Amino acid sequence: MWADLLPQQISAAFDHTRHGHLATWQSLIKNLPEFSTSQRILDADTVQIGSANDLTKLAKTTLETQLKSLHPWRKGPYELFGINVDAEWRSDWKWQRVEKHISPLKHRLVLDVGCGNGYYCWRMLGSQAKMVVGIDPMLLNVMQFQFIRKLHGGEPPVFVLPLGIEDLPYGMKAFDTVFSMGVFYHRRSPIDHLLELRDSLVPGGELILETLVIDGGLGETLVPEDRYAKMRNVWFLPSCPTLMSWLSRCGFTNSRLVDITTTTTEEQRSTEWMTFHSLSDHLAPDNPILTCEGLPAPKRAIFIAQSENS
Repeated sequence: MWADLLPQQISAAFDHTRHGHLATWQSLIKNLPEFSTSQRILDADTVQIGSANDLTKLAKTTLETQLKSLHPWRKGPYELFGINVDAEWRSDWKWQRVEKHISPLKHRLVLDVGCGNGYYCWRMLGSQAKMVVGIDPMLLNVMQFQFIRKLHGGEPPVFVLPLGIEDLPYGMKAFDTVFSMGVFYHRRSPIDHLLELRDSLVPGGELILETLVIDGGLGETLVPEDRYAKMRNVWFLPSCPTLMSWLSRCGFTNSRLVDITTTTTEEQRSTEWMTFHSLSDHLAPDNPILTCEGLPAPKRAIFIAQSENS
């Protein structure tokens, strides 16, 4: 059972030799006071915890400094005790595209693969999921989530674990809904990823897959020779018909394409909470429909499918 493996997996992930800042981040969260929280709003575009009136001016200033010490913030937006965490991604835009097509999450056990700092996990909880488990191997993302969870207070049934999908036991078939958003194109073996997602779902469970795609027909796939939009770890960008065929081959049923959206510099951009280069720096300066490598600019599609009933 996964519960038997988890303590060892988490202990290994939190080995301080893995990241030089880990001890500092853990100390920051341990010493974070438990504030009195007047509101928790998880079903709005901005995940809101507390209000500006809950803290003294000094406490709010200190909190903002602590939050910025966890830079860069990739996913959001959050409003934490009146502090607007304007992350690189307007993740609420993607959630708006997703939520109108999925089965209701009420009472469901949900897995969010590659969940980042847990923005979508909070939105899933706000949609009345029974429990949400996010997994992400990047420790900074996990620390950002733990910081926010402590600000939330109590014991909300939402967790982000420092793991990848390959750390889940094979064939666990435990989750009613599984999300994989912004992960697929980072996997060296897309078919293996689809099989891992399938095997994490209960029979008849629902997969929400969001990924980069290209225009084209059945069988067409872009495999960048080197970088894509300056990212090294981009492997397979299929056409929509190709990905639909992969879903079918991997045993998914009722597969459907529900959205295609070109990523804009309004949705992904640099902010004071993510000061590094962002999308505008990765597109061709004289032709924004191409990346700086001359490849098609980012276009994202959302697919929904069911695992086979046993």
